[in-house]
Amino acid sequence: MTVAPASPGFSTTVQALKLRDWQLGPGQPTLVMDQFSAGDFHMVVDDRADVHVNSKDGRFYMGWFPLGRPGTDGEGWKIAVTGTAKVPGYSISFDTETPADIVAAVVARVLETSRPL
Repeated sequence: MTVAPASPGFSTTVQALKLRDWQLGPGQPTLVMDQFSAGDFHMVVDDRADVHVNSKDGRFYMGWFPLGRPGTDGEGWKIAVTGTAKVPGYSISFDTETPADIVAAVVARVLETSRPL
């Protein structure tokens, strides 16, 4: 025999939930773009106002698509590093509402892992 609970769900308090204020919204894309120097990267703004950044060696790409990347479902940022003959590359995507602070931290880490040959 089973007994139904007196009320559905669970009981808790606001303090027990440890509510937080999370950073939301796209923020300032300049936090990302300011990491690229003209000496090491090419930057192009296209006719849709999308921004494309490539490393001079062509192995790094970052695109910012404020209105969403065409052909995707709201992709706002695309980061890609081309692999080599022995090691595959990778790509990372964020949607248009991902805070620029988060994207900037990822870009900074990707750039930190590169080194001149």
